[in-house]
Amino acid sequence: MMRRRLLSFCAAFAAFVLVAAPAEAMKIERVVSPGGIEAWLVEETAVPVIVMNVSWEGGSASDPRGKEGLANLASGLFDEGAGDLDSETFQKKLAATGAVMSFSEDRDYFEASFKTLADKRDDAFALFGLAVTKPRFDPEAVERIRAQIASIIARNMEEPGWIAAQGWYKAAFGNHPYARPSDGTLKSLAGLTQADLHAFKRNVLARDNMKIAVVGPITPAELAALLDKTFGALPAHAQLPKVSEVKVAAKDRIVVEKRPFPQSVVIFGRQGLKRADPDFVPAFIMNYVLGGGSFSSRLMEEVREKRGLAYSVSSYLAPLRHGALMMGELGTKNASVGLSLSLIRKELARMAAGGVTDKELADAKTYLTGSYPLRFNSNGKIANELIGIQTENLGIDYVDRRNAMIEAVTKEDIARVAKRLLAGGGLIVSIVGEPNMSEKLPEGTKLRPMPEPTGRPTEGVPGASQ
Repeated sequence: MMRRRLLSFCAAFAAFVLVAAPAEAMKIERVVSPGGIEAWLVEETAVPVIVMNVSWEGGSASDPRGKEGLANLASGLFDEGAGDLDSETFQKKLAATGAVMSFSEDRDYFEASFKTLADKRDDAFALFGLAVTKPRFDPEAVERIRAQIASIIARNMEEPGWIAAQGWYKAAFGNHPYARPSDGTLKSLAGLTQADLHAFKRNVLARDNMKIAVVGPITPAELAALLDKTFGALPAHAQLPKVSEVKVAAKDRIVVEKRPFPQSVVIFGRQGLKRADPDFVPAFIMNYVLGGGSFSSRLMEEVREKRGLAYSVSSYLAPLRHGALMMGELGTKNASVGLSLSLIRKELARMAAGGVTDKELADAKTYLTGSYPLRFNSNGKIANELIGIQTENLGIDYVDRRNAMIEAVTKEDIARVAKRLLAGGGLIVSIVGEPNMSEKLPEGTKLRPMPEPTGRPTEGVPGASQ
């Protein structure tokens, strides 16, 4: 996903950080405009800032073959001029309102984030509407953003985390669109045209594949009118290619890309569960105990705390729209790769055979339910949560039900799902470095925890929250 440059916040946005309403007291309203456009609204008056997040189905997996990176290139261009406003004029008008807008993509979705001061609402929404309905894609802007992305691609091709992620997805998914690089390649990026960008806008940004979340001091009636003004000119129906369902390859496989790095980056994973699967919540708790709970997790305890083999090790669920993953990542010295992977496999097998203890389950529930309100302590976080709930079709009452669903999970539930997910083979491992694959450390190797790395080694690999 392209890392978008953001416009500078005006000074008044300093007040944007906190909102007053806790999650349990939050009222989510379904607003439907006269033209039939739906949004979820949390009317929050404590801070004079309106936040809107929009998500359209149709991310990089929908890029036409040979045109990989199209959604990513488009994400850099929607605020580079629209209607009769060229890039410079558009940016000046946007700055005058104090608004911020950005666009991004992932494998399944194209997304927009928008913030505006409440007293500049109408002008700012008008500019956002112009950006999504009448983007210009002027040649100068296209070439400038293309050059920025080309630089990112060239840099990524030397980054061990990016190389490991691409190797893992290729091994797991073969020729499926999920295995293609989201940013595209230098060759595919160079071939993208203005016509391709206009086709992307026309095919993806439509009203029937759109989810909207709005948070801030705006009433349902005010929002309903703005929805039609902002999005009414979009096509009624998206024209998306069919993306087939896919499962992770079932056989054990290790892929090694030898590079002269002092440490190895390791990504491991297997088939996971989709978000709608009845076992997802027990799996989410199980994974917290296994590798999602930072220093409290089994993987961190066995690999780092007891033996000092790694500076980082974790696991997470990554449910995609057309597939599901259970992923993990490891950063360690080359000498320690084989032994670290052996310990990880043993912990996966131990979880599959025995599930979790009473204390592990209780501690996980305490943390996962107690930390949930922290996702709602700013307008931006609330909007993010609402979009996620919508795209996963969890229901408008999910916030009220979520913690009770976690509390209801039993040890037996986790034992069942652990066996389902972790028993047997099927672990795909992608390694970048010069790894020693022996389960014994070379003589003289010092065992001590290493400092945390800067940045996530698997940048671009999707994680999942529950």
